[in-house]
Amino acid sequence: METVDLLRNLMRALDKNIGALEKTQLECCGATIGQCHAVMEIGLAGQISLIDLANLLNLDKSTMSRTVNNLVTDEWIDRITDPENRRYVKLMLTRKGQALHEQISSILIAYFGNIMNDIPENKREQVAESLELLILALKKNNCC
Repeated sequence: METVDLLRNLMRALDKNIGALEKTQLECCGATIGQCHAVMEIGLAGQISLIDLANLLNLDKSTMSRTVNNLVTDEWIDRITDPENRRYVKLMLTRKGQALHEQISSILIAYFGNIMNDIPENKREQVAESLELLILALKKNNCC
């Protein structure tokens, strides 16, 4: 099998397994997968604009806006108007959103900790380095 075919097949397998993680582990948080991703990114950023969040998650602004509206309705995030530019709105987690962020984080830490434990100790750094290289190559070749 050619290296390109091998990469394509490995990426499909990775995508399927990550999808399984999301369906089995994150649905228990009471939020959709998209909401979980948004809460995680907002929590990591502290404050972020809708456009920056959409870019981070590789979503169009209208899709991100619907997700944000639902997160605001569910009281997981607040919209904060910038006092210097009233057209600029920042998104920030509420206390309820911070609790959800912590819940998602603990699920992911446990899940990926188990995965790392199943990788031979002398290969763990190699796996991480290879994933970093793969992500850089994906970003470099992002056609959209």
